[in-house]
Amino acid sequence: MASAGCARTCAPDPPALRRARARVHVGGADARLELADWPPARPATPWFPAPDGHLTRQATEIRAPLASFRYVPADPTPAVGGPLLSRAAGPRDNGRLEARDDVLTFTSPPLTEPIDVVGPVSARLSVSTDRGEADLFTRLCDVDERGSSVNVCDGLGSIRAAERTSAYVTVPMGATAHRFAAGHRIRWQLSGGAHPRYARGSSTAEPPVDATTFTPVRVTVHADSTLLLAHVTKPEPEPEPESVVKPEVVVEPDAAPEPCAETAPDPA
Repeated sequence: MASAGCARTCAPDPPALRRARARVHVGGADARLELADWPPARPATPWFPAPDGHLTRQATEIRAPLASFRYVPADPTPAVGGPLLSRAAGPRDNGRLEARDDVLTFTSPPLTEPIDVVGPVSARLSVSTDRGEADLFTRLCDVDERGSSVNVCDGLGSIRAAERTSAYVTVPMGATAHRFAAGHRIRWQLSGGAHPRYARGSSTAEPPVDATTFTPVRVTVHADSTLLLAHVTKPEPEPEPESVVKPEVVVEPDAAPEPCAETAPDPA
C-alpha cells in the first residue's frame, strides 16, 4: 500500500528575549518592571513621623520624644501576615493589630498621585527605653480609601542603650516593588515584636532563645526617626517586549502516490 504522505511539525516559537537582568512584579498594580539589577541602586527618600500619628516629608531638627508604647512579654505583639511558612502568610489586614496599645502607627495624607516604591526599605529609629534593652519591629503598610491597612514589608532590630537615653538603630526591612495608588496612604507601623514569627523580647541582655527572665519595657520613639523608601513619584511604565522574528512555518504537501505498474497477463 502506498503511503498517504506526511506532515512536518515545527518547533515552538522561542520566548521573547528580556532586555534586562531582573523582572519584578509590582504589588498594588499587577504590573511588571524590567530592571538592570535587583535590588536596584536608588537614593532613599525620607519620611518622618510627626505628632498625632502623622507621617510627612517635612524634616525636623528636634529630637524630642514623640510617642511611646509598652511591650509586655506575657502578652507579646502578635505576627500578622508577612513572610511566614503558613497559610496566614503574605499581605493581610493589619486593622486589629494596629488597634492594640503596644503598636504605634504614623500615616501620610492621601496621595495625590501614585508612588512606586522599588528597592530597599529601611528605618532609622531614634528611640529610648526605660530598661536599656528592647526589640523593635518596623513595618510598611498600604492604607486604601476604606482605611484597610495591608502590610508591604517589614524587619526586626534591637536597641541597646543606657536607660532613658536616646540612641539610633537602623533596621533593614527588605526590598520591595509596590505601588501606592492615588488616594491611598503610606503607613509606618512600629511595635516591640511579632510573635511567634520572632521570639519574645526579654528586655534583658539574655539572648532571646535562652532568656529565662522577661520584663515589660516602655519604648519611646523620637521625632528625628526616619522611614527610608526607594521610590519614584511617577510610576515607571512597563517596557514593551522586544519584537521576535518567528520562524517561518513550512508544511510539505502530501506526496503524490506513485502510479501502479500494470503487468501483462501470463500467456496461456
